[in-house]
Amino acid sequence: MPNLLNTKPDYVITQSFLGETRKYLYESGMLFKDFKSNIKIGSFPLVHITMGVCPETGKRLWANGVIAIGRKAIGVLAIGQLSIGVIAIGQLSIALVFALAQLSIAGFFSIGQAAFGIVAIGQFAYGYYALGQIAFGQYVLSMSTKDFEAVTFFKGLWEKLHSLIN
Repeated sequence: MPNLLNTKPDYVITQSFLGETRKYLYESGMLFKDFKSNIKIGSFPLVHITMGVCPETGKRLWANGVIAIGRKAIGVLAIGQLSIGVIAIGQLSIALVFALAQLSIAGFFSIGQAAFGIVAIGQFAYGYYALGQIAFGQYVLSMSTKDFEAVTFFKGLWEKLHSLIN
């Protein structure tokens, strides 16, 4: 039996008008899948989706694209366990504008179990405006602190979000 790490993987490559998909099925039944869209903005594909362990490197690939989806993702919209982007969604998200995660860090708006940002909402929140069970910041709305400025801000935010839904 040949050493699989020294041989070039036998990918199943499919082309469509949307982009290229590379698939590799391991002998164990584990699947590697990598999709990159044909449309590019600069050097980044519009959409990049990764799944599984790359047979060439033995590691999980980073999804890099305007819309990046994978266990590790970097993009304008990044979705993954570890996501970095302008808008990031995942377990650990680092974002310039909006982060949604268990641990979320954002330049502006952050929602998560532990949230850090100018506006932070979470069980543990730290921000200029902070809403949480345990919260720290300039204007805080928590179990123990009900700052008038924070109550006014979050009530206004809720009303704006509610009007968008209705």
